[in-house]
Amino acid sequence: MNQTVFDVAILGYGPAGATLANLLGQLGLSVMVLERDADIYPLPRAIHFDGEVMRVFETAGLRHEVEAISRPGLKGMYFNNAAGETLLIRAGTQERGPHGCATNHYFHQPELEAVLRQGVQRFGRVQVRTRHEVTAVEDGDEAATLSVTDLATGQTSTLLARYVVGCDGARSLVRKALGSPMTDLGLHQPWLVFDVRLKDGMSAQLPDHTVQHCDPARPMTYCNVTGNRRRWEIMLMPGDDPAQLVQPETLWKLVSKWLTSEQAEIERAVIYTFHSVIAEGWRQGRLLLAGDAAHQTPPFLGQGMCAAIRDASNLAWKLEAVLRGRADDALLDTYESERSPHVHAFINLAVKLGDIIQTTDLQAARERDAKFKAGQPEIFQFPAPRLGPGIWQGQQAPVAQIFPQPLLADGRLLDAVLGLQFAVIGDQAVLNDVSDDTRAHWQAQGVVVLPARDPEVQTWLTQQGVGAVLLRPDRYILGVAQSGAELDSISALLPAVAAMVH
Repeated sequence: MNQTVFDVAILGYGPAGATLANLLGQLGLSVMVLERDADIYPLPRAIHFDGEVMRVFETAGLRHEVEAISRPGLKGMYFNNAAGETLLIRAGTQERGPHGCATNHYFHQPELEAVLRQGVQRFGRVQVRTRHEVTAVEDGDEAATLSVTDLATGQTSTLLARYVVGCDGARSLVRKALGSPMTDLGLHQPWLVFDVRLKDGMSAQLPDHTVQHCDPARPMTYCNVTGNRRRWEIMLMPGDDPAQLVQPETLWKLVSKWLTSEQAEIERAVIYTFHSVIAEGWRQGRLLLAGDAAHQTPPFLGQGMCAAIRDASNLAWKLEAVLRGRADDALLDTYESERSPHVHAFINLAVKLGDIIQTTDLQAARERDAKFKAGQPEIFQFPAPRLGPGIWQGQQAPVAQIFPQPLLADGRLLDAVLGLQFAVIGDQAVLNDVSDDTRAHWQAQGVVVLPARDPEVQTWLTQQGVGAVLLRPDRYILGVAQSGAELDSISALLPAVAAMVH
């Protein structure tokens, strides 16, 4: 380990670290993944991801494997009041959504991590060391230095990497090395998370969809996960004894109206404090943060792991561009500037959602119920925020938002055609009207050029009132153009990616 300078060292081998390792492996970079634990944590944790995240797994070449261990959220999420009345349904669907798949998916985290780790084994330049703890990390002029202890043998060594990404969780060593403070967005509420497995041959009168029990006497969330797995998240109330709450007799009393100990067995019961925090300073020199090391969100939107996967998608192509010498190191500064406002929008909505679910004041609950019944749930629109300042050009949406993934006429989804490169999609007349210099730039940069012959693509361009769109490797829209001249202007920025910082 002392002799090699890796392109990237990843600390932590959870979903964020494993996804980043897959994406970097596909790009041909040399990667070392260091993980303290010997094996995948065997109990449930995250249980939901959205369509954009499935699209990232597709980019990593693992969509079919992930689909095999997950299920689409067909029936959506129901918000019920204390009387059991349904106030709102946030619909889910198995139909092909904007990302070429269902909009929501449920899964068992150990199974997902196994798929991601199996995927990493495809890449000979990606190495993994479990039971290796990083005890110190230090930035340097040519490389960062990591002090590593092999927990199996006690042997210590150093490792060199041109960049280090801390996917090492809420207590991140890399964040401590950066000295990045955490901004508190206002929610710190303890909840009991209670996972069960239905026993073979036992039936239970449980919904096949997620339910938010907005009961001021005891707010709860119920989730139909996958297979025979079910989850309750139960808010702690004043006077609760945390030690008593996790005892089996208490757990069964809390869910007695739905389930008994004869019907299911307890898989896990633990108390979490749901936080809403975001780091200030995701990058310093050769050190970067991703996932829970950079931000933590309450689970009311099911976006904690999703945010971490979006981090990996944003960061991977930028690391590759810098390491290959196609972009200045300053490109990496756009990682936080783009992602921080984006994840902030999701955290803010999750906090607002939590405020409604966690209402314990009876009058406030009555007012909430009346508002729902009047059809005024405006805060429940799923966020589609633009990226913060970074690698894009244009003042209005859809620029800096993710491009949809339509089904093409040949039966393939768009990303299967575009691969891992920048791409231009447009009307043939606009593409024909660009200069010879632009065509040369596209060829030099490996830009995929796709005429908009497919109906769904044509419809999108018409709806947006544009003739062409330039996409980044993470499928966020770099810019749009109505003419060949405008496309020339946007494309001229491609050879010097860092010059496009706004």
